[in-house]
Amino acid sequence: MATEEVPMSATEPAPHAQSSHPVWATAQKSLVGTALGPSRLWFTIGRGIVTEVFYPRIDVPAIRDLGFLISDGDGFWLEIKTNPNWNQSLADSQVPLPVIEHLHERFRLRFSVVADPKRDVLLLDYDLEAEPSLQCFALCAARLGGDATANRAWTGEWEGRELLWAEQGPFGLALLCRDAEGKPAYGRRSVGEVGASDLWQDFAQHSGVMTWHYDAAGPGEVAMAGELPHRGTLALGLGTSKEAAATNAWASLTQGFAEIREQYQGAWLQWHSMHKTPRGFRRRFSPAMQNLYRRSKNVLKVHADRTFPGALVASLSVPWGEASSSRGGYHLVWSRDLVESAGAALAAGMVEEAREVLCYLISTQQADGHWLQNQWLGGKPFWQGIQLDEAGFPVILAALLRDQGALGEILVDDMVRRALAFILREGPTTGQDRWEEDAGVNPFTLAVVIAALIEGAEFLGGKAGACAQMVADYWNARLEDWTFVRDTELARVHGVRGYYLRIAPEDILVQDGAKDEWVQIKNRAHDPHLPASEQVATDFLQLVRFGLRTADDPHIVDSVKVMDAVLRCDTPNGPVWHRYNGDGYGEHADGSPFDGTGIGRGWPLLVGERGHYALLAGEDVRPYLQTMTAMTGVGGLLPEQVWDRDPIPEKGLFPGQPSGSAMPLVWAHGEFIKLCHSVVAKMPVDRPSATWARYQGKRPELSYRLWRLRQRPRRLRVGQELRVLLHRPFRVHWGINGWREIQDTVSEDWDLGQVAFLATEKLPVGTELQWTIQWQDDGSWLGEDFSLSVVEAEDAEH
Repeated sequence: MATEEVPMSATEPAPHAQSSHPVWATAQKSLVGTALGPSRLWFTIGRGIVTEVFYPRIDVPAIRDLGFLISDGDGFWLEIKTNPNWNQSLADSQVPLPVIEHLHERFRLRFSVVADPKRDVLLLDYDLEAEPSLQCFALCAARLGGDATANRAWTGEWEGRELLWAEQGPFGLALLCRDAEGKPAYGRRSVGEVGASDLWQDFAQHSGVMTWHYDAAGPGEVAMAGELPHRGTLALGLGTSKEAAATNAWASLTQGFAEIREQYQGAWLQWHSMHKTPRGFRRRFSPAMQNLYRRSKNVLKVHADRTFPGALVASLSVPWGEASSSRGGYHLVWSRDLVESAGAALAAGMVEEAREVLCYLISTQQADGHWLQNQWLGGKPFWQGIQLDEAGFPVILAALLRDQGALGEILVDDMVRRALAFILREGPTTGQDRWEEDAGVNPFTLAVVIAALIEGAEFLGGKAGACAQMVADYWNARLEDWTFVRDTELARVHGVRGYYLRIAPEDILVQDGAKDEWVQIKNRAHDPHLPASEQVATDFLQLVRFGLRTADDPHIVDSVKVMDAVLRCDTPNGPVWHRYNGDGYGEHADGSPFDGTGIGRGWPLLVGERGHYALLAGEDVRPYLQTMTAMTGVGGLLPEQVWDRDPIPEKGLFPGQPSGSAMPLVWAHGEFIKLCHSVVAKMPVDRPSATWARYQGKRPELSYRLWRLRQRPRRLRVGQELRVLLHRPFRVHWGINGWREIQDTVSEDWDLGQVAFLATEKLPVGTELQWTIQWQDDGSWLGEDFSLSVVEAEDAEH
């Protein structure tokens, strides 16, 4: 063995990094876990080590990763997370309690991970089987408060025990070790700044020999390291100070890993006993599907916060984390993802969890009725967009709970009223579609908000309910006018009459020809400049799922044919669908991470949505369940995206297997749960009941045409009444054929809006209407004249 170099002075602070580009751990998680108890700690496993740990809320990371280095001090060293030969197992498929095993020709490292149910402590019980010359080191990168720039770290002692610890603001961390006899067990220790003076850099520069022994590091991106015995238990404690963290960490070590593991496992098994898998599952679904179902329930439960009950983050990961410095990642709340997950929870019998989600949503609704694009758990905004479907989803959740008799004393009327008022003011256009990209009229968004208006009308009743139903009926009747194109080149290529667009520009509401306008595709280095009429997506499937159209509607059938031809990609694990043609959200062609641009990949979530359509179309749904099950990663979690091109082994990318995007995606696990229950129920379990009862898949035939300032039909079918809907009391001053036969019609208060009914039913074809608006509250005129033509039915928009 080489002679060890003389250590640096124990009082010398670690050198600062000249530049810092902090990133996160891999997004490819193999397990996510938390204890079901008063503790407020969540952990993830990725590439065979502990990756991000969250404390004291599920949206606040505390570390980037905690792993091991193995060295012989004579030139050989290995960072465990780079070892390709590792596996993960569970003692019980119902309990997220992992056992990780790393195999190497020179050693076998095995460790178990458990969160203390009573304390904010994570325990790793490890055993290294190796020749005595091999040394084992723990390496932990702190990210207290989710901030990589201001952490400080020290070596030190607390109550006579050597430890490593860190602080940043109100957060403290302590990393302690005990040996098999229960005694403090650290050997050499050091702290440093990542990329400059941490143990990894020390090993890289000195052939696996520990030569640096710094006792303080930071402020900055810091890492802590300590030499370990071949067998022992590590405790990562978190608290409001490093001393508080150390106190709880040693208390957990004193109680012992085995006893805490039993408590952890017992709580999870008790929870599952309260939410048993339905009897029909064993007969209908394969063992692999049943395992994924149980894991999916765990994923939903793990991603829920405790400080803010009902708040679930989208994922305990940062997409392409090893190349991302995002502060938020996916550990944020989206109301859409939240309701999609709550619907799955409700289907799985997790009624209390779904109720908590609704209460949380009611508390975070904005004053004008909408919800933030996404937010930190406490309600602080992250991104600034507005997505109309996110104003509709909470209303639908309230209706789902109502239908199960589970609302109890939760007061929803005010929330519903404000949400519907916002939808009426802003709709039918959305500032962003559900993929958070373009503005316009989108079939998925329309399906959600139409259902929200119908379900909300059941809560409000009276004029407010009638107003909501009127607008919902009108938007439903105009779906094809706004979002369906005919006789395009793409339609001719695939032998169909037409198809639903990905999104129609907002101009579609006020002028002809808007479907041929260019719609920018975001996240592409070079936008392909496709007009709206050449962009297709899977979004229209929601029209069938929510009961606005039947599965055999000719518009739907043609659109499915185009969607399957353009967006489907076959992989060894089954077919998968892209979000829309030209999508840029995914790895580049060479497999390098998404960096603001890329190429969109296949989404297992969309396999589930396609499976729901198959159910309603009378097709076999099992292939879709099998595909989702096969597309899980190590540990059986569902990713946001899978790789869908030729394999790139050096980057871990293989067709039909998880890409570097978020894993798990809670929404995808919720979709799998719902698809299982939908198969049993023989209908979508999240289909809004009042919406289905009203439409039953049929486009409504209306005796009126609705005119609004932002929604201006240009023709009126003969025999129809013209209704004008505005936001404040008004008078319509109107005439025909050059302002003849002038009349005045005063609006009526319909609670959610003011409506004027113009008696136009008897006007003959060819009549031209002219009108203007006067506001009743101050007598001012709008200052613009409007016109509309009375036409035969076949001449009106279809």
